[in-house]
Amino acid sequence: MLLFELHQGDSPLVVDVPHAGTHVPDAILTRLTPAARALPDTDWHVEKLYAFARSTGATLMCATHARYVVDLNRDPGGAALYPGADNTELCPTRTFGNDAVYLPGEAPDGSEIAARRAVFFDPYHAVLAAELERVRARHGYVVLLDGHSIAAEVPRFFEGRLPDFNLGTADGASCDRHLQSLAAGIIAGAGGFSHVVNGRFKGGYITRHYGRPGHAMHALQLEMVQDAYMDEHPPYRWVPERAAMVARVLERLVVALAEWRPSGRPS
Repeated sequence: MLLFELHQGDSPLVVDVPHAGTHVPDAILTRLTPAARALPDTDWHVEKLYAFARSTGATLMCATHARYVVDLNRDPGGAALYPGADNTELCPTRTFGNDAVYLPGEAPDGSEIAARRAVFFDPYHAVLAAELERVRARHGYVVLLDGHSIAAEVPRFFEGRLPDFNLGTADGASCDRHLQSLAAGIIAGAGGFSHVVNGRFKGGYITRHYGRPGHAMHALQLEMVQDAYMDEHPPYRWVPERAAMVARVLERLVVALAEWRPSGRPS
C-alpha cells in the first residue's frame, strides 16, 4: 500500500496531513492490544476536512498509515518536542489514554524502530521535502500547513479542555510574523470557536523541521479539537453539520495562506 496520497497543485501552499491514516500492516497489527487496534489516536477525518484544498490549487499530501506504525511528526532522532512534558515516541508504545499499544513482549526494539524509519518515515519525508522544494522553486517561497486533530480533553498531555483551533509556529520561529498574524486573525474571527496561538501545541517535528523563514520556507501547524466536527467516541462518526462549520474556517484559512505574499513580492 502507498504511504500517502498526493495531489500536486500549483499554488504556493502545501497542506500536509500526517496522522489521519488507518492502515497497519498485518505483521504489526497482530501485536497490538485490543485498545490499540481501534486506533484511538488517529486524526480522524482530517483528510476529508482538507479535501477541498485540491480545488484551490494547493498541494495536498495525506498519510495512509496509522501513527502506531511510525509517527511522521516526531523527531526521528528521538529528541522530545516538549522537554519535561510527557512525549510520545517515533513508534508509540502508549496510547493517549495511557493504555499499552503492544501486547506483552511485542513492543519494537531499536533495530525494528530503525527499520520502520527506513521503510515508512524516510520515504514519506523525502517526498514531502521534494514537494516543498518544487513549490519553492516555482514561486520563490512555500507555505506549509500541517493539519491535525485531537480529542478535546487528553489528561495525559494537558489539563482541561483544549481550545477549538490551536495554531502553532514554534513560538514564531517557523514562519514570517505577518503570516502568523494572518492565520491567527482568521481563526480568531471564526464565530463560535475558541482559539490559541502557540499554546499547548506549538508545532511538531514537521513544522519545526521545515519551517525556515530565512530560506523562504514558512510552516504552520493547526491542531483542532475533534468534537468540533465529529463524535470523539467510537466509531468516531463524522457529524456533517459540525464539519461544515469547521470546513468554512479552513477554506478561508487555506485561501488566505495561498494568497499571502512575502514582503517585497508582487501580489
